[in-house]
Amino acid sequence: MEAIVLAGGLGTRLAGRLDGVPKPMALVAGRPFLEILLTQLQRTGCARVVLSVGHLHEVIENHFGANFRGVKIDYAIEHAPLGTGAIRAALPAMTERSVLVLNGDTFLDADYPAMLRLHESAQHSHPSMTIAVAHCADAARYGGVVIEDGRVTGFQEKGRSDTGWINAGAYVIDKDIEWPAHLPEKFSFETDFLAQEVAHLAPAAFKVSGFFLDIGVPEDLDRAQTDLIRFLA
Repeated sequence: MEAIVLAGGLGTRLAGRLDGVPKPMALVAGRPFLEILLTQLQRTGCARVVLSVGHLHEVIENHFGANFRGVKIDYAIEHAPLGTGAIRAALPAMTERSVLVLNGDTFLDADYPAMLRLHESAQHSHPSMTIAVAHCADAARYGGVVIEDGRVTGFQEKGRSDTGWINAGAYVIDKDIEWPAHLPEKFSFETDFLAQEVAHLAPAAFKVSGFFLDIGVPEDLDRAQTDLIRFLA
Protein backbone atom coordinates (compact mmCIF):
# COMPACT_ATOMS: atom_id res chain seq x y z
CA MET A 1 0.00 0.00 0.00
CA GLU A 2 1.17 3.51 -0.87
CA ALA A 3 -0.21 6.76 0.51
CA ILE A 4 -0.14 10.47 -0.17
CA VAL A 5 -0.44 12.69 2.90
CA LEU A 6 -1.31 16.34 2.26
CA ALA A 7 0.94 18.26 4.64
CA GLY A 8 1.33 21.63 2.92
CA GLY A 9 -1.38 23.65 4.67
CA LEU A 10 -0.62 27.07 6.13
CA GLY A 11 -2.58 26.50 9.35
CA THR A 12 -3.91 30.07 9.43
CA ARG A 13 -6.49 29.34 12.14
CA LEU A 14 -3.80 27.79 14.34
CA ALA A 15 -1.15 30.44 13.72
CA GLY A 16 -0.89 31.41 17.38
CA ARG A 17 -0.37 27.79 18.46
CA LEU A 18 2.19 26.48 15.98
CA ASP A 19 5.38 28.15 17.21
CA GLY A 20 7.12 28.19 13.85
CA VAL A 21 6.14 24.74 12.58
CA PRO A 22 3.68 23.76 9.82
CA LYS A 23 0.18 22.69 10.89
CA PRO A 24 0.73 18.90 10.55
CA MET A 25 3.63 19.23 13.01
CA ALA A 26 1.44 20.70 15.77
CA LEU A 27 2.21 18.87 19.00
CA VAL A 28 -0.32 16.41 20.37
CA ALA A 29 0.67 15.00 23.77
CA GLY A 30 4.25 15.99 22.98
CA ARG A 31 4.40 14.40 19.53
CA PRO A 32 3.91 15.96 16.09
CA PHE A 33 0.44 15.18 14.76
CA LEU A 34 1.95 13.98 11.47
CA GLU A 35 3.97 11.40 13.39
CA ILE A 36 0.72 9.96 14.73
CA LEU A 37 -0.66 9.64 11.20
CA LEU A 38 2.49 7.97 9.90
CA THR A 39 2.50 5.54 12.83
CA GLN A 40 -1.08 4.61 11.95
CA LEU A 41 -0.07 3.98 8.33
CA GLN A 42 2.95 1.93 9.38
CA ARG A 43 0.70 -0.30 11.50
CA THR A 44 -1.59 -0.93 8.51
CA GLY A 45 1.34 -2.23 6.46
CA CYS A 46 1.81 0.85 4.28
CA ALA A 47 5.21 0.55 2.58
CA ARG A 48 5.66 4.05 1.15
CA VAL A 49 4.30 7.54 1.85
CA VAL A 50 4.68 10.64 -0.29
CA LEU A 51 4.35 13.73 1.87
CA SER A 52 2.97 16.65 -0.13
CA VAL A 53 4.64 19.57 1.61
CA GLY A 54 4.93 23.31 1.10
CA HIS A 55 4.94 25.88 3.90
CA LEU A 56 7.99 25.27 6.15
CA HIS A 57 8.58 21.95 4.41
CA GLU A 58 12.15 21.83 5.73
CA VAL A 59 10.79 21.26 9.25
CA ILE A 60 8.98 18.12 8.09
CA GLU A 61 11.86 16.83 5.97
CA ASN A 62 14.38 17.32 8.77
CA HIS A 63 12.16 15.50 11.25
CA PHE A 64 11.27 12.43 9.18
CA GLY A 65 14.02 12.15 6.56
CA ALA A 66 13.69 9.27 4.09
CA ASN A 67 12.33 6.63 6.45
CA PHE A 68 9.94 6.43 9.39
CA ARG A 69 9.63 3.15 11.28
CA GLY A 70 10.41 1.20 8.13
CA VAL A 71 8.08 3.21 5.89
CA LYS A 72 9.84 4.84 2.95
CA ILE A 73 9.20 8.60 2.90
CA ASP A 74 9.37 10.71 -0.26
CA TYR A 75 8.42 14.36 -0.71
CA ALA A 76 6.41 16.29 -3.29
CA ILE A 77 7.27 19.94 -2.65
CA GLU A 78 4.78 22.69 -3.49
CA HIS A 79 6.82 25.75 -4.42
CA ALA A 80 3.52 27.66 -4.64
CA PRO A 81 0.45 26.64 -2.57
CA LEU A 82 -1.75 24.20 -4.50
CA GLY A 83 -4.39 23.56 -1.87
CA THR A 84 -5.91 20.10 -2.10
CA GLY A 85 -5.02 20.26 -5.80
CA ALA A 86 -1.70 18.92 -4.55
CA ILE A 87 -3.23 15.46 -4.92
CA ARG A 88 -3.03 15.76 -8.70
CA ALA A 89 0.57 16.96 -8.50
CA ALA A 90 1.65 14.06 -6.26
CA LEU A 91 -0.07 11.16 -8.06
CA PRO A 92 2.56 10.81 -10.84
CA ALA A 93 5.13 9.96 -8.16
CA MET A 94 3.18 6.87 -7.10
CA THR A 95 3.89 3.36 -8.36
CA GLU A 96 0.73 1.49 -7.30
CA ARG A 97 -2.45 1.63 -9.39
CA SER A 98 -4.59 2.69 -6.42
CA VAL A 99 -3.32 5.10 -3.78
CA LEU A 100 -4.56 6.06 -0.31
CA VAL A 101 -4.81 9.84 0.16
CA LEU A 102 -5.07 11.46 3.61
CA ASN A 103 -5.24 15.00 4.93
CA GLY A 104 -2.31 15.84 7.18
CA ASP A 105 -4.53 17.59 9.75
CA THR A 106 -7.16 14.86 10.16
CA PHE A 107 -7.13 11.62 12.13
CA LEU A 108 -9.54 8.85 11.17
CA ASP A 109 -9.61 5.51 12.96
CA ALA A 110 -10.23 3.45 9.82
CA ASP A 111 -9.27 0.07 8.43
CA TYR A 112 -7.40 1.37 5.39
CA PRO A 113 -6.52 -2.07 3.96
CA ALA A 114 -10.26 -2.89 4.03
CA MET A 115 -10.94 0.41 2.26
CA LEU A 116 -8.44 -0.52 -0.43
CA ARG A 117 -10.08 -3.94 -0.81
CA LEU A 118 -13.50 -2.33 -1.21
CA HIS A 119 -12.10 -0.04 -3.87
CA GLU A 120 -10.56 -2.93 -5.78
CA SER A 121 -13.75 -5.00 -5.58
CA ALA A 122 -15.75 -2.09 -7.04
CA GLN A 123 -13.45 -1.56 -10.01
CA HIS A 124 -15.57 -3.66 -12.35
CA SER A 125 -18.31 -1.02 -12.12
CA HIS A 126 -16.27 2.12 -11.56
CA PRO A 127 -12.52 2.19 -11.10
CA SER A 128 -11.46 5.65 -10.07
CA MET A 129 -12.25 6.58 -6.44
CA THR A 130 -13.49 5.52 -3.01
CA ILE A 131 -14.33 8.04 -0.26
CA ALA A 132 -14.24 7.34 3.47
CA VAL A 133 -17.42 8.66 5.09
CA ALA A 134 -17.98 9.04 8.83
CA HIS A 135 -21.24 9.43 10.72
CA CYS A 136 -21.09 12.76 12.54
CA ALA A 137 -23.35 14.24 15.19
CA ASP A 138 -22.79 17.73 13.82
CA ALA A 139 -22.65 17.68 10.04
CA ALA A 140 -23.05 21.47 9.94
CA ARG A 141 -19.32 22.12 10.16
CA TYR A 142 -18.36 19.76 7.36
CA GLY A 143 -21.33 19.44 5.04
CA GLY A 144 -23.14 16.20 4.37
CA VAL A 145 -22.62 13.36 1.92
CA VAL A 146 -25.50 11.73 0.05
CA ILE A 147 -25.11 7.95 -0.24
CA GLU A 148 -27.20 5.70 -2.47
CA ASP A 149 -26.55 1.99 -3.08
CA GLY A 150 -23.04 2.23 -1.68
CA ARG A 151 -22.08 5.19 -3.83
CA VAL A 152 -21.57 8.87 -3.05
CA THR A 153 -24.08 10.64 -5.27
CA GLY A 154 -23.98 14.19 -3.94
CA PHE A 155 -22.85 16.65 -1.29
CA GLN A 156 -24.89 18.88 1.01
CA GLU A 157 -23.79 22.39 1.89
CA LYS A 158 -22.36 23.25 5.30
CA GLY A 159 -24.79 24.67 7.84
CA ARG A 160 -27.08 21.71 8.40
CA SER A 161 -27.65 21.05 12.09
CA ASP A 162 -28.64 17.39 12.00
CA THR A 163 -26.52 14.27 12.15
CA GLY A 164 -25.39 12.57 8.99
CA TRP A 165 -22.57 11.18 6.91
CA ILE A 166 -19.65 13.47 6.11
CA ASN A 167 -16.60 13.26 3.89
CA ALA A 168 -13.90 12.12 6.33
CA GLY A 169 -11.06 13.35 4.13
CA ALA A 170 -9.59 9.95 3.23
CA TYR A 171 -9.66 8.60 -0.31
CA VAL A 172 -8.46 5.76 -2.47
CA ILE A 173 -7.74 7.18 -5.90
CA ASP A 174 -6.52 5.51 -9.05
CA LYS A 175 -3.28 6.94 -10.34
CA ASP A 176 -4.74 7.26 -13.85
CA ILE A 177 -7.92 9.08 -12.81
CA GLU A 178 -9.09 11.55 -15.45
CA TRP A 179 -8.91 15.22 -14.48
CA PRO A 180 -11.12 17.80 -16.25
CA ALA A 181 -9.13 19.91 -18.67
CA HIS A 182 -10.49 23.16 -17.20
CA LEU A 183 -8.98 22.70 -13.74
CA PRO A 184 -6.28 25.27 -12.93
CA GLU A 185 -3.00 24.32 -11.26
CA LYS A 186 -4.36 25.35 -7.86
CA PHE A 187 -7.85 24.10 -7.06
CA SER A 188 -9.98 22.61 -4.32
CA PHE A 189 -10.20 18.85 -4.69
CA GLU A 190 -13.50 18.80 -2.80
CA THR A 191 -15.24 21.84 -4.32
CA ASP A 192 -13.82 22.17 -7.82
CA PHE A 193 -13.43 18.48 -8.59
CA LEU A 194 -15.49 16.15 -6.39
CA ALA A 195 -18.63 18.27 -6.15
CA GLN A 196 -18.60 19.02 -9.88
CA GLU A 197 -17.75 15.51 -11.09
CA VAL A 198 -19.54 13.32 -8.55
CA ALA A 199 -22.18 12.10 -11.01
CA HIS A 200 -19.49 10.98 -13.43
CA LEU A 201 -17.15 9.58 -10.78
CA ALA A 202 -19.80 7.74 -8.72
CA PRO A 203 -17.26 7.07 -5.93
CA ALA A 204 -17.72 4.07 -3.68
CA ALA A 205 -18.55 4.98 -0.06
CA PHE A 206 -16.45 3.33 2.66
CA LYS A 207 -18.38 3.78 5.91
CA VAL A 208 -16.27 4.35 9.01
CA SER A 209 -17.57 4.18 12.57
CA GLY A 210 -14.23 4.89 14.26
CA PHE A 211 -12.91 8.08 15.83
CA PHE A 212 -12.63 11.18 13.61
CA LEU A 213 -10.89 14.46 14.46
CA ASP A 214 -9.79 17.44 12.38
CA ILE A 215 -7.24 19.61 14.24
CA GLY A 216 -7.84 22.63 11.99
CA VAL A 217 -9.16 24.88 14.77
CA PRO A 218 -7.70 25.54 18.25
CA GLU A 219 -10.57 23.87 20.11
CA ASP A 220 -10.04 20.59 18.27
CA LEU A 221 -6.27 20.75 18.68
CA ASP A 222 -6.96 21.03 22.41
CA ARG A 223 -9.35 18.06 22.22
CA ALA A 224 -6.69 16.02 20.47
CA GLN A 225 -4.44 16.28 23.53
CA THR A 226 -6.76 13.91 25.41
CA ASP A 227 -8.85 12.15 22.77
CA LEU A 228 -5.91 10.82 20.73
CA ILE A 229 -4.02 9.40 23.72
CA ARG A 230 -5.26 5.86 23.06
CA PHE A 231 -3.75 5.90 19.56
CA LEU A 232 -0.24 6.96 20.69
CA ALA A 233 1.07 3.71 22.16
